[in-house]
Amino acid sequence: MRFVKNFSAILIFLLVPFSAFASGSGISPGDTAWLLISAALVMMMTPAGLALFYGGMVRTKNILNSMGMSFVTYGIVSVLWIVFQFSLAFGGDVGGWIGNLKYLFMVTNINKVYPGTHVSVMAFAAFQLTFAAITTALISGSVVERVKFSSWVVFSIIWSTLVYVPLAHWVWGGGWLNKMGIADFAGGLVVETCSGIAGLVFALMVGVRKGFGKTVMPPSSIALSIFGAAMLWFGWFGFNAGSAVASNALASNAFLVTNTAGACGALSWMAMDWAIHKHPTMLGFASGAVAGLVAITPAAGFVNNVGAIIIGLVAGIISWFATGYLKYRFNYDDSLDVFGVHGLNGIWGTLAIGFFADPSVNFARGLVYGGTSQIVVQLIGVASTIAFVGFGTFISAKITSLLTGGLRVDEEDEIKGLDIVVHTEKGFEL
Repeated sequence: MRFVKNFSAILIFLLVPFSAFASGSGISPGDTAWLLISAALVMMMTPAGLALFYGGMVRTKNILNSMGMSFVTYGIVSVLWIVFQFSLAFGGDVGGWIGNLKYLFMVTNINKVYPGTHVSVMAFAAFQLTFAAITTALISGSVVERVKFSSWVVFSIIWSTLVYVPLAHWVWGGGWLNKMGIADFAGGLVVETCSGIAGLVFALMVGVRKGFGKTVMPPSSIALSIFGAAMLWFGWFGFNAGSAVASNALASNAFLVTNTAGACGALSWMAMDWAIHKHPTMLGFASGAVAGLVAITPAAGFVNNVGAIIIGLVAGIISWFATGYLKYRFNYDDSLDVFGVHGLNGIWGTLAIGFFADPSVNFARGLVYGGTSQIVVQLIGVASTIAFVGFGTFISAKITSLLTGGLRVDEEDEIKGLDIVVHTEKGFEL
């Protein structure tokens, strides 16, 4: 008993100075721990969750190439983010359009509290890095199986700098949309609408795959895609709940509504499959979960669970129609439905805040709760994002094409498969 009392006294003696230091510096150990865990969860979403989800949906001859595009993007953005992108996105505001270079190379001001939070600049930068990486990687799903790997590498560098960084500053870094009062908790505009519009523009510029709409293109492994979707769902808790940048009630709300919307999206897509095609497909269930998670991303810190149910159910139906009918009706080859799942539901989730935002959750008040101004701000945010990302992606792809001698692989290489042609490797030895 005396040992227990002595040990407790020693423990208190050691922790009190640490707590005092943390409190005095403005850095919260609890908030920091949650943010770093969230960063690790979101990190896993790109080279693991997204790579598996995408890789399982492409043909066997292109599985490694498709997974590699997600993997290499994470490496590229990891370096660029530290060198200058974080500073331009989240440094001090310059005219509402871009940040300054106060965090260049992440060697100064790094141990200070990031403004508006109780975490250090380093912790905040680590978390935001994972968002920049997955947004860029998402675009690859629209052009897999025919884009040159070299072109993808160059495009990732250019696009993440010219498009993602300014948009992140506008919405989250103190830019003009932020000052206007835009509500985008975890990336409905910055991640989802951004990647979806970019994917559509890039896909149109690269052109359709040989045989698109005429020949069957069987997925290499639906099992891998389902596992990837499950990893994405798991990581999404860090994505959305981590965006509270604190270990608090808002993070808890974001966590639960994220799960609710993901489940509703999965069930509504499966129900559509079952009702129309008479079979409840598991790829549909997994894709519906992603659709619901996408749609709740901007709204997770603004709506309650009733709003989350509506947002998730509608999201699954939107993506079911977009992927099954829309792209074939208009003949655009968005290979893995980046626009149909991420773009359209990023828009839906962002606008849904204007309808369902519960003022008891956060600052926004939706139409259901008597608010009228938020929907106008959300519409401005959506319209400006579509215009900027569409134009920025076109310019990025044009520059890439000039630097790499074209965006697309030769027809012979496309037929043979990019795993062997580009990487001299096979995903499966069949």
